[in-house]
Amino acid sequence: MLTAVGTTCSRLAAKFALLASTTSQKYRNDFKFINIDLNVKRGWLCYCFRSLNIGFVPSQPLETNLTSDVNEPQWLSQARSLSTAEVSDALDFFNLPGSALGIRPVAGPAKIFGQAFTVRFAAIDHSQPGTVGDFIDRLEPGSVAVLDNGGRLDCTVWGGILSQLAAQNRIGGTVVNGVCRDTAEADEAGYPLYACGKFMRTGKDRVQVEDYERPVMLGDVRVCQGDLVIGDADGVVVVPRLRMQEVLTKALETRVVEAQILEAALDGMPLVEARKKYGYHTLQRSATTLAA
Repeated sequence: MLTAVGTTCSRLAAKFALLASTTSQKYRNDFKFINIDLNVKRGWLCYCFRSLNIGFVPSQPLETNLTSDVNEPQWLSQARSLSTAEVSDALDFFNLPGSALGIRPVAGPAKIFGQAFTVRFAAIDHSQPGTVGDFIDRLEPGSVAVLDNGGRLDCTVWGGILSQLAAQNRIGGTVVNGVCRDTAEADEAGYPLYACGKFMRTGKDRVQVEDYERPVMLGDVRVCQGDLVIGDADGVVVVPRLRMQEVLTKALETRVVEAQILEAALDGMPLVEARKKYGYHTLQRSATTLAA
């Protein structure tokens, strides 16, 4: 019986892998998933095992990999140049929060674009003290460390050693709901660092890591593991992972309209007319909002 099941499973797996390969070619340039071919294969194989009533549960779903890649969808490649202002307007269109109040660039290049790796801190537990964390080795290249220290301004959870290691490991940047220190080292390493401010006092024996890869707060915005974090000179916005494509696509569409407005105004059309012609004052309003 086990031999028969094994043979049947192998045949089905081979058949589904072939179908998945064909499907992945068809949708390689689609806007649905960045790693669509891998996701499709996983889906077909999961279906195979479920059909045979075998207790197979796949590991965590494949995450979207935002490390720049020549095979990434066009919308994602274009979105890398979006400003936080453009993305913030798109978030407004979908009535989504995401503009992190009080977070600003404090060192390094004022540009980040990557998925969040979240770390939450809490006050030190003197009966069972922890550490400020050695989480840097957990981060993938291109990801963004999002550290929630509860907005505390009296002690830091990020310093020079971490900035230099993160730069070497090609981490996309760090954003702190709190303060950081050793900013000169981040500048020297060319490492993007965002926070509420900078302060020299260590967080050791004052705070400790409470959790990894769980929801945290960044200013007044909730950030989940894998959410998209974008930063520039104006601050930081966060896009929910499951809404990434539609928000970024909307931001790109709005950019085109604003370029048309600017072109028309530069060509001599009064700004009020250009804005009216292209619907500037309602760009951030969805059909639902307009109907209301």
